Amino acid sequence: MQLLLGLSRLIDAFSERLGKLIYWLVLLAVVISAGNAVVRKVFNTGSNAFLEIQWYLFSAVFLLGAGYVFLKNAHVRIDFISNRLSPRARNIIDIVGILLILWPFCILFIELSWPIFTRAWVSGEMSQNAGGLIRWPVFLLMPLGFALLMLQGVSELIKRFAFLAGLIPDPIGHNPHSPEEEVLSYEIEEHAGRAREEQR
Repeated sequence: MQLLLGLSRLIDAFSERLGKLIYWLVLLAVVISAGNAVVRKVFNTGSNAFLEIQWYLFSAVFLLGAGYVFLKNAHVRIDFISNRLSPRARNIIDIVGILLILWPFCILFIELSWPIFTRAWVSGEMSQNAGGLIRWPVFLLMPLGFALLMLQGVSELIKRFAFLAGLIPDPIGHNPHSPEEEVLSYEIEEHAGRAREEQR
């Protein structure tokens, strides 16, 4: 299991670095969008290439950032239900979700999107808009994004099993993106659960 935890740490480090890079893509998209708006207003002209690169960057942020969001435990959860469950139950639900929902979903989308990318790559498909961009880079984002999400799923699965084996703390117990009230509520519930176990 220690070898697997080492693999998990490597995947997490990769996702962390990629997530930091994606922050810069957001800034770049904002700068291009603002520049394009200024040029349109001041010079009454524009570029379809600049419009499309904004869409490409927007797509990259969401598709390439999905694994990073999973690492940070920032995906949407049904908190009013999950907060009532024990840490063990939450981790078991995550294991089932990764195996039966996340991975099949990722594999399906990789299989569906890869042929679209390869056709665009082979044909050199260009945007239909005048002055638009070549299409294969944006088509590549979908299989790549789902592959990265699936890879992070490997790390999360390892951590869930390691927690159930008592080797690491609860990997989903404290979400750094949660409001302070939610974190406090979690801690109170955790202490209450321990007190109940001790009384038994």
